[in-house]
Amino acid sequence: MKVLLKNEGGLTKEVKVGFSWTTFFFGFFPALFRGDLKWAAIMFIISVVLGSFTLGIGGWVSGIVFSFIYNKLYIKELIEKGYRPANEESQAILERNQIVTPAA
Repeated sequence: MKVLLKNEGGLTKEVKVGFSWTTFFFGFFPALFRGDLKWAAIMFIISVVLGSFTLGIGGWVSGIVFSFIYNKLYIKELIEKGYRPANEESQAILERNQIVTPAA
């Protein structure tokens, strides 16, 4: 399921809601390619730290955890940067997934 977000300048982004398969398979690279450097660095550091203590298994586990939460984190970051749901359907999906509060 995808939502369309739009900023004041008219730039739109289509963002997937829910489990991130790309993060599951490619780790921090999807965040890096999206320009989300903060979360790319956080995911990389956590994977390296946990992986070094657990012979690599911890890095794999952190990748699974981030697969469940990364898309929600990314959408919240975009909303903080001024993006808003571009249509009613996107607003409803974000409300249903408890990413934004219902519009008043």
